Amino acid sequence: MVNVIVELSKYLMIILIAMYTYQSYTVFRHEVPARQKNIFRKQNTLMFLIHLTAYLVMYLKTNNLQILFFYAEQVILLAAILAFYHVAYPKASRLVVNNMCMLLSIGFIILTRLSFDKSKRQFMIVAGSAAISLLVPFLVRKMKFLRNLTWLYAAAGIGLLGVVAVAGSRVYGAKLNISFGQFSVQPSEFVKITFVFFVAALLGRSTEFKDIVKATAVAVAHVLILVLSKDLGGALIYFVVYLIMLYVASRKPLYLMGGLAGGSIAAVAGYFLFGHVRTRVLAWSNPWDVIEKEGYQITQSLFAIGTGGWFGMGLFQGSPDKIPVVDQDFIFSAISEELGGIFALCLILICVSCFLMFINIAMQIKDDFYKLVALGLGTVYGFQVFLTIGGVTKFIPSTGVTLPLVSYGGSSMLSTLIMFAIIQGMYLLREDEDGKANVQVQKQKSRKRTGNSEPGSSGRGRRDDKPAKAGRKKEK
Repeated sequence: MVNVIVELSKYLMIILIAMYTYQSYTVFRHEVPARQKNIFRKQNTLMFLIHLTAYLVMYLKTNNLQILFFYAEQVILLAAILAFYHVAYPKASRLVVNNMCMLLSIGFIILTRLSFDKSKRQFMIVAGSAAISLLVPFLVRKMKFLRNLTWLYAAAGIGLLGVVAVAGSRVYGAKLNISFGQFSVQPSEFVKITFVFFVAALLGRSTEFKDIVKATAVAVAHVLILVLSKDLGGALIYFVVYLIMLYVASRKPLYLMGGLAGGSIAAVAGYFLFGHVRTRVLAWSNPWDVIEKEGYQITQSLFAIGTGGWFGMGLFQGSPDKIPVVDQDFIFSAISEELGGIFALCLILICVSCFLMFINIAMQIKDDFYKLVALGLGTVYGFQVFLTIGGVTKFIPSTGVTLPLVSYGGSSMLSTLIMFAIIQGMYLLREDEDGKANVQVQKQKSRKRTGNSEPGSSGRGRRDDKPAKAGRKKEK
């Protein structure tokens, strides 16, 4: 009986997430607030139904009562996040909030399936990170001096990355973390934010050649430190983000083409200079020849995705634990195996929906600094999703990048929630701009109506006063 329920549940969850994904794109077609609110309420209902179905299945498969208590804690946390944004930031983007909570819930589901202990730790990380990030939109809205800290961002970013390169602990061959007893922090996750703020502050003020040279020198310093630390995924993200921001700020295709050419040359040089680069390329180009060593991880990922098919094996019906580091870099493979290819495609579309919303917010902000910040953070998010999914599907070489809000990891979770909160702050600033513009339009309309109905108090009456004053001067 339990196996029948598990089999039926995977189809139910596919239907529910397909409906949720459809709503994520339907909202772009409706500008009426009442229709949008109805869509957002449907999304919340669908999210909690998927969450409930998954945890009931996991309870039936394990008979572990703690799973039900853990489920209740998650419901309280997700509901609290939604309620806080609704009360504290009524003008915030509900689509961004809903998608954020949806991705968090999917992460909780698959991590609980893989490791209950790690899922509990992830829950504590999310709770603390959410508490911190919920204050960020207010700070972004009020702290107007953020654009003036240009070189502080650069110094902080290069300094933190330098400390990791010198004294950081190695994780799978790369220097990524700084350890404090039992805790470790990955500074490169937070430096992404300071890097975006630096580029936005400098190029948002001026795109003269000398300023572009300065920005490029700082960007090269970030990338080189990451390459020397063997953090290839991080280096690639920084490079692409800078290139996109430079092109949008300067609007000169020559800079974009030059950056792509320089990046291509650097990639070829890195292949011949660094052994770990050649190892990654070998595992990507033909993993079947090195299946027992370099290609083991990617081949297991491909086996998992192929085994799951379109509809998945069902929770606790697959073997995702055979994939090394499955809860971090290869969590998408575990989702594909047990929840199915359709579910995984819907997950990708939800991530794309977030990215489109970020770019939409960036394009509608008038202030160049905030526009570039929103664009940069959106590019960080979108490109990281591309690197993760591209790596596990063998579309590109694996770069060791986590899937934002879904994979296990404290630094990645906190930095991503902060990025989402900063985007919300940008959205609120845009709403403030629209509100001020509407007030000015209403004032102008009011003045015109007053001028037409009361000639004596209109602008025409004031203009009539000028000749009178001039006449009095002549009489004197």
